[in-house]
Amino acid sequence: MNISLLGIPMDLGAGRRGVDMGPSALRNARLAHHLRDLGHTVTDLGDVPVAIPETADKLSQQGLVFLDSILDACTGAYDRLRALPDDTFSISMGGDHSMSMGTVPGAARGKRTGVIWVDAHTDFNTPDSSPSGNIHGMPVAHLTGLGDARLAGIGGGWHAHPEDIVMIGIRSIDARERELIREHGITVYTMKEVDQLGITRIAEETLERLFGVERLHVSFDADALDPTVCPGVGTPVPGGLTYREGHLLMELLSESQRVTSMDIVEVNPILDVRNETAQVMVGMAASLLGQRIL
Repeated sequence: MNISLLGIPMDLGAGRRGVDMGPSALRNARLAHHLRDLGHTVTDLGDVPVAIPETADKLSQQGLVFLDSILDACTGAYDRLRALPDDTFSISMGGDHSMSMGTVPGAARGKRTGVIWVDAHTDFNTPDSSPSGNIHGMPVAHLTGLGDARLAGIGGGWHAHPEDIVMIGIRSIDARERELIREHGITVYTMKEVDQLGITRIAEETLERLFGVERLHVSFDADALDPTVCPGVGTPVPGGLTYREGHLLMELLSESQRVTSMDIVEVNPILDVRNETAQVMVGMAASLLGQRIL
């Protein structure tokens, strides 16, 4: 398989600094090397230019912090991914989760795409519902066309259908965000469902729900995993997926042979221990792309 890596070194959407170093941490954890060992052809496209907070205009417009700089970075990511050959599997390395407003439509390349959102948070706030104005809590809402018209329009008119979105590992939702999730019919597997049903059944139900969707995109936030597994994240929430639950989910999605792209986001080396979080996330990507125990 031809795989392209693209870094989006951005922490403008988050309230805590450090995830801009995520792409470097993933490269230092030898992501490309591990994928090549699996027999893939890997091309590193470098990084999308991103303004740094000290030089960017933080002026909040309609409750959106660093709007212009985030819009520029996401548009740059969209343009780079949209131009790739159709058979290329793209891995976008972040960076905070606001980057997915560009990476998901870019990887979709104009086609109907299911989004599997593996995260502690639903990221379904709009500018009106967000208590902080931090855009990393808003990408899924904008991917469906809600919120700010400029951010929702990054994909040139492409939007994810709410029925094509499945969230797994959720355990932190704002009050208004919860209402929006219900209003738009997003499928959510909280950690309660993970405990009750198990990852195998959740993966099976996810693939069944997305049956017939042309492409599948996995957007994997490192904070979906428990902080004891991934300590280097910006917004850790106790009680997350275990190491094996994360790998099993990736292995089952891989076996479907339907996943066409991936995000790895919110790796924060400043808060990490000996780059453990990046190493774990490299392992998750490897499981999604064919690595097996036997």
